[in-house]
Amino acid sequence: MFKTFMNAIKVKDIRRRLFYVLIMLGVIRLGSQMPVPGVNTDFFANYFSGNTNDAFSFLNAFTGGGFEKLSIFALSITPYITSSIIVQLLTIAIPKLEEMQRDGEEGRKKMTAITRYVTVGLALFESVAMAVGFGRQGLLTTYNAVSVIIVVVALTAGSAFLMWVGEQINDKGIGNGISIVLLINILSRIPQDMISLYETFVKGKTIARGALMWIIIAAVIIAVVVLVLILNGAERRIPVQYSKKMAGRKMIGGQSSHIPLKVNTAGVIPIIFASSIMSFPSIIMSFIGKSDVKGVGGTIIKMLNSNNWFDRTQPISSIGLILYIVLVIFFAYFYTSITFNPLEVADNMRKQGGFIPGIRPGKATTDYLNGLLNYIIFIGAAGLTIVAIIPFFFNGFFNANVSFGGTSLIIIASVILETLKQVESMMLVRNYKGFLND
Repeated sequence: MFKTFMNAIKVKDIRRRLFYVLIMLGVIRLGSQMPVPGVNTDFFANYFSGNTNDAFSFLNAFTGGGFEKLSIFALSITPYITSSIIVQLLTIAIPKLEEMQRDGEEGRKKMTAITRYVTVGLALFESVAMAVGFGRQGLLTTYNAVSVIIVVVALTAGSAFLMWVGEQINDKGIGNGISIVLLINILSRIPQDMISLYETFVKGKTIARGALMWIIIAAVIIAVVVLVLILNGAERRIPVQYSKKMAGRKMIGGQSSHIPLKVNTAGVIPIIFASSIMSFPSIIMSFIGKSDVKGVGGTIIKMLNSNNWFDRTQPISSIGLILYIVLVIFFAYFYTSITFNPLEVADNMRKQGGFIPGIRPGKATTDYLNGLLNYIIFIGAAGLTIVAIIPFFFNGFFNANVSFGGTSLIIIASVILETLKQVESMMLVRNYKGFLND
């Protein structure tokens, strides 16, 4: 891989693109350290130390620590990710959006513009909620209209700027701009997580016991990464045979192909959706200053908090894990159902003279694809759940307090592999051997 990287550096165009990405990543990390004017930078640090709200810990990991410092990039690109998901889901309910999505390059530009507007709207809404909700609790050094406006403008502009940076990396860099922005933020938290693991499992232990704990930690991380890679790359290939037919005096068709069905079709979307729904009540309580709810309401909030799952001191809180698993599986089926339509696939195959060997065209093909898809989705959702639960177990059972989890690992693996493919494609054009063929 090192030799391949050196070959990439030798190509002027690729070298320029990689350097541009490096500069943009530096800008992102610099902005993540610049606090918004007029805020108490210790507010969220103290809040996190005295509150186990996993919703904000999850957001802090995705922003590379920028949320904890309330930097100008505190919202990161989470509004863009959310808006992309919302717009994609709305294409099912709004026929005009669905038509726009199928309208080639022109339709794609319109969808991108709509996503941008929704992103700014979400960023504005989130920044207002933070400035008003936490401003009264001590976030702002001086709580008044001017301070609130400054925070709202800074956070909204920061999120919009990161969206622009992602698009610039797509155009002038190596692609996957939004994903790379998210990747660098997640990677920036890993050193802090390693320190946390050291203090929890190794510090104060004998050399032999400390070495054993490091071996166990490394084995668990490697096992999770391997599982993520398998889950990310696994697919079921359905063979398709095309009938021969006459076109003038020539016989065309007759070739074989396949339909690739990814085991993890929905990616990390089910985890993001499930985590968002589970954390929504505690976020609302935090905004209104009632995060310390007692009684039945407090018990329910604890059940919804993943930091309390597998906690030996409060086993009843682990009941929330069941709801989490159900939500992950549900959203895996739901998201796949809107991105892969067996009826449409079967109809296109029939029009092109294709068929699955042993399966009759038409309804029989649709039923076959539906049955196979349901089976594959369940396997993918089960694997996704295992990857997500492993970090929850260590956080709850051992109080490890690490921010990266299954979601982060899936994103890291997916983005790195996709970025390598992008660089590989650029190099193959120039007859260089690619990363993935070493």
